[in-house]
Amino acid sequence: MNRPPDRPPRPLIAIPARFAVSTSALRNSAEVLARALVEAVWRAGGEPVALHPYAPDGSCDPALVADRLTRFDGVLLPGGAELAVGRYGGSRSHGTAYDTDPEQDGFDLALAHHVLRTDLPLLAICRGLHTVNVALGGTLQEHLAGWRRQHHNLVHQVTVQPATLLELTMGTQVVTASCFHRRRVDRMGAGLKVSARAEDGTREALELPYRRAWFAGVQWHPEHTARHDPAQQALFEAFVRATQVCR
Repeated sequence: MNRPPDRPPRPLIAIPARFAVSTSALRNSAEVLARALVEAVWRAGGEPVALHPYAPDGSCDPALVADRLTRFDGVLLPGGAELAVGRYGGSRSHGTAYDTDPEQDGFDLALAHHVLRTDLPLLAICRGLHTVNVALGGTLQEHLAGWRRQHHNLVHQVTVQPATLLELTMGTQVVTASCFHRRRVDRMGAGLKVSARAEDGTREALELPYRRAWFAGVQWHPEHTARHDPAQQALFEAFVRATQVCR
């Protein structure tokens, strides 16, 4: 059946899946996406598509990544397990990262490297922001000492910097953020600019002001509250609109 002329196809949003040891509905390990995340993309008018994170030796052929992304209109790098510290020259002295996977890390980094060289709109969330920062030569602080610096399982206010893409997108300078990160951006990657900070100074959002294509990266999880918070849903709506402009 042909699509009615007044109903254009939804832009395809590539989202790398996350490895899961088990799920309630399957007998085996799985590749998953958070339901709240795909619903936020869907509400914004996008068609969320899970990508198999293929990087069997912990690295990924750039040509293969480029080929796989040719059909997509935008890329969303979601949250997930922490990047292995060796990916950015970090120290192993402060405990260990949880659920790290060489294939997941290799694919996400290859994806970030490729997308940053293109005009594909990009939204990066939590681990996704960390991945972009590392891909651009930045590092992560691995240990947030003390409860005042702990951002894992915390809802708190974040101040959005004026005259940034994030302020234009969210329409406010104060947002309530749902955070789950146990690491945070340390040295920023090349070209990145801070667009939001937490009360303790943590850089909670970054952007690339000189990148032609749309990019926003937040260290919190906007999908957790997007259904009830228009400012958080606005991130997904602006992202999807940018993909439609680029088609």
